[in-house]
Amino acid sequence: MATGRTHRPATRSRGIPEATVARLPLYLRALTGLSERSVPTVSSEELAAAAGVNSAKLRKDFSYLGSYGTRGVGYDVEYLVYQISRELGLTQDWPVVIVGIGNLGAALANYGGFASRGFRVAALIDADPAMAGKPVAGIPVQHTDELERIIQDDGVSIGVIATPAGAAQQVCDRLVAAGVTSILNFAPTVLNVPEGVDVRKVDLSIELQILAFHEQRKAGEEAAAEGTAPAAAAVRKHSADQGPDGDVPAVMPA
Repeated sequence: MATGRTHRPATRSRGIPEATVARLPLYLRALTGLSERSVPTVSSEELAAAAGVNSAKLRKDFSYLGSYGTRGVGYDVEYLVYQISRELGLTQDWPVVIVGIGNLGAALANYGGFASRGFRVAALIDADPAMAGKPVAGIPVQHTDELERIIQDDGVSIGVIATPAGAAQQVCDRLVAAGVTSILNFAPTVLNVPEGVDVRKVDLSIELQILAFHEQRKAGEEAAAEGTAPAAAAVRKHSADQGPDGDVPAVMPA
């Protein structure tokens, strides 16, 4: 089986927009569910609803792949699964290292969806000497001293950072220097990387803050409809008025 270091996805060379690339995994997840139920074909409307997008956008996205479906029949589910998997580079083996085996890193290591989607956890790495040798998800944790050797030996091109924020940039620098060209960052900090290195950031606290913003807006709209000010919004405004010495500063801007 091919490894990630010798084969790269063809999306950029084919001119597929990044927004379309970001939606391809959504389509693949929906299609995989259909395939598991032995559904042979699916219409653009049905697939778009399952993926959470509109059908016009889906048809435009698929046009970049050269898939247009058949009028009155729809799209062949198995062929689309293969086509999208190939475009995303999931028809080959991608060894991944996870650095930082705290609660989050251990949870990622135990996630069962990697293997079925073309990813193999090649190593778990942590700076704590007491963690060395301890099995997590059946894989022994290795010390960070082994990082460069592991990347070279296993041909790793994808690294996952689940360390505290203060250690993330140093880990990132070592990953890049050893040959890693794609990083998934769970640490609550912005990483600086050289040209040619891709970083995807997953910040759970930011996502929760965005949800809090929408909850506050919905509460305000409901209160406006009723002609009253919500208590929660009043508390937030009072806290914001207090400034930096107040009890709880506002999380999101108005």
